Amino acid sequence: MTQNSAISCVTDAEPIPGSAPGSRVAATEAARRLLAEIKADHGEVLFHQSGGCCDGSSPMCYPVGDFRLGASDVKLGEIDGAEVWISGPQFEAWKHTQLILDVVPGRGGMFSLDNGREERFLTRSRLFSDAELAALAPV
Repeated sequence: MTQNSAISCVTDAEPIPGSAPGSRVAATEAARRLLAEIKADHGEVLFHQSGGCCDGSSPMCYPVGDFRLGASDVKLGEIDGAEVWISGPQFEAWKHTQLILDVVPGRGGMFSLDNGREERFLTRSRLFSDAELAALAPV
């Protein structure tokens, strides 16, 4: 498995309806629904997209305070109050894209709160246009 294999690039996709212009992260309605279920069960959560192999290549969902962020981690934004972070090296590889949280059937990562729900979060991406890239706020 390659480092970026869980991120599927959707180069011709339009921005997700309802996503803020210039947002580095967005979510589908299915992801927002699953996130609401998880927050109802566990309280406030955060996402981390690491880029490692196995479980680390999918977006992981943790209770706030249960995951220690690293000094090089980059905050991409928030989805319904849940902060979304990515490792520094992953950000460098994907800074030209909008990451899109989605949901597919399956089991989440072993330590991720989507595990055991018969569906899991999946990261997709959309290339920013040149105009969108020029308008992005520096991270």
